[in-house]
Amino acid sequence: MPEKVVEALLTEASRNQTAKRAAALLAERDSRFRVPTAAQKRLLLVEFAKRNLVVYGKAFDIVKLLAEVNLNDAEDIARNLDQLVLCEIKSTNRKLPADFKGYFFALTAAEMLVAQNLKHQFQFIFYNTTSGDFIELQLNAVFAKARGIYPTWSVCF
Repeated sequence: MPEKVVEALLTEASRNQTAKRAAALLAERDSRFRVPTAAQKRLLLVEFAKRNLVVYGKAFDIVKLLAEVNLNDAEDIARNLDQLVLCEIKSTNRKLPADFKGYFFALTAAEMLVAQNLKHQFQFIFYNTTSGDFIELQLNAVFAKARGIYPTWSVCF
């Protein structure tokens, strides 16, 4: 396994912390982004499920609102579900070029499945908490941009 892939896997835990920081920074920067509470996440999961769209709760960090939606109101979510984009944040605090060239990010199987299921209603956001640079990409654009793909399985005991 390439050294960069091993490094990416070993630093996943620290990226979870930078992802939380990135979500907060993104929400501060752009009011369309909201960090959902646990209760709001549950409402979102239920409303997507009612349309036969499976979403794993850990497969997204932030919601992008394309219109004003009350994330505390199941009926409002249901009425405006097509105005919501679920986003998974992949973050780093390393000094990198603005396009993240040469940097490895790990995508989980759950994130891939949700991205495939939701299509245009799911994006990956790659965010550099040091520079503030970020890019938003749907799954097909992630694959188009990728210079290498190294499938792995992580096991947690």
